[in-house]
Amino acid sequence: MSAPFIVTAELPKDLASWATGLRREHFPPERNHLSAHVTLFHALPPSVEGELRDCFADIVAQCPPPAAVLEGIMSLGQGTALRITSPDMEEIRAEIAERFHGLLTPQDQAVPRLHVTIQNKVSAKEAKALQQSLEPLISKQNFRFRAIGLHIYRDGPWEFVRDWPFRG
Repeated sequence: MSAPFIVTAELPKDLASWATGLRREHFPPERNHLSAHVTLFHALPPSVEGELRDCFADIVAQCPPPAAVLEGIMSLGQGTALRITSPDMEEIRAEIAERFHGLLTPQDQAVPRLHVTIQNKVSAKEAKALQQSLEPLISKQNFRFRAIGLHIYRDGPWEFVRDWPFRG
């Protein structure tokens, strides 16, 4: 099978920069190939590239930048994330999922918990320690997603294809 597509919700530049700094500081360096992001879909088939491009162009033309809230810290069991809530982005994700129904992996069929991973694949003890140290430092923050991003999974690193800024 060819490399699958990954779809992301792109953070505003200031929040993305800050969260990427947290990733650099806390993500195991041998596996940290990415900037901060919110994954919406993990593995869409490469055969739908044209349809994805059309779908994203339609969505961003109609939608203003989706409102969201950085709520705080979220446990991933063996990792740590920034918990995000965004009914607007969840609605957009549901629209995309409906359009590609039948092509989604079991992971992508599930309703996601929006988050930015800042640490992953560490011991549960190490993750819990980071969560406890970061919890008092992370405050609730309102923001708007700036774009939908498309990437190709390359067995670790992702290849950026392009993003579609919201402008509706």
